[in-house]
Amino acid sequence: MGYKSVKMSRRRIIPLLLAMTLVVMKVLAAGGALAQDKGSVNPKPLPPLANPNDPKIGAKELFARKLVPSKGPAHVIGSYVKGCIGGAEQMPLNGDTWQVMRLSRNRNYGHPDMIALIKRLSAKAHKDAGWPGILVGDIGQPRGGPALSGHASHQIGLDADIWLTPMPDHRLSREEREEMSAVMMVREDRLDIDPKVFTSGHVLVLRDAAQEPAVQRIFVNPAIKKALCREAKGDRSWLSKIRPWWGHDYHFHIRMRCPAGASDCKGQPSQSEDEGCKPSDLAYWFSEGVLHPKPPPEPPKPKPPMTLAQMPAACKAVLRAPDAKP
Repeated sequence: MGYKSVKMSRRRIIPLLLAMTLVVMKVLAAGGALAQDKGSVNPKPLPPLANPNDPKIGAKELFARKLVPSKGPAHVIGSYVKGCIGGAEQMPLNGDTWQVMRLSRNRNYGHPDMIALIKRLSAKAHKDAGWPGILVGDIGQPRGGPALSGHASHQIGLDADIWLTPMPDHRLSREEREEMSAVMMVREDRLDIDPKVFTSGHVLVLRDAAQEPAVQRIFVNPAIKKALCREAKGDRSWLSKIRPWWGHDYHFHIRMRCPAGASDCKGQPSQSEDEGCKPSDLAYWFSEGVLHPKPPPEPPKPKPPMTLAQMPAACKAVLRAPDAKP
């Protein structure tokens, strides 16, 4: 390939990469915005699909219409961004140290190991940070799979969002669960946390979550990672699991490893055990291009939705499986 061709390719590729970066940022940051999206006390059911067997229909339309888990033991299939779960467990709406938010989304289902972990974390938050408890955001749909809005991941019951707003000291009403907003933890300039709302208690809760052996990654806003690097005392090895990522300024995102023996689960490679606190580790996230990205010359065209045929074959069986008993 000649110089002119290379130069021409770069002219085409660079705008494309910028466009793709913006799309990715919007998708990944949607999880932060999603915590603020209000729900409905009386949500309307989705209308029946005219042709659910249409091979071009988005898999998200099929999974969103499954209101209860499939019958049988827990079975994780595929990856965090392309998969499903059979035999999911529902997170109880209330506990002594937790409450589930945005009930209208029906996304409080996950692998039994995840449900147990959230319960443990809620008790630790109460004990270590003095919080009344935690507010639980999205885990996953009853049978996992892609959602109609908000998340690219959360498909196999091994992801969960925990609000960074401590649980109030009273039982929330249905209206409060749908309309209450999480608290923004990041300064307006995006360079650090807001010290008026981010406290030492947040450090302890994030430490407790990261010290769970089954947790592989925890995603937070880069400003929160920066604050944790500054504030963490004693054993700091847990910081290696805290990963800066777009959004996540209202909540943190727990990601568990594939359960032992789950051969159909496609996990992520292990990350470095380094703390990730060197200036060079965080510099990218506070660069001008990331904090204030310029729009591409032309808006990117939306991709067609993922179809059932593009997902692991076993997810078709999960969709068709009998409902679990209440």
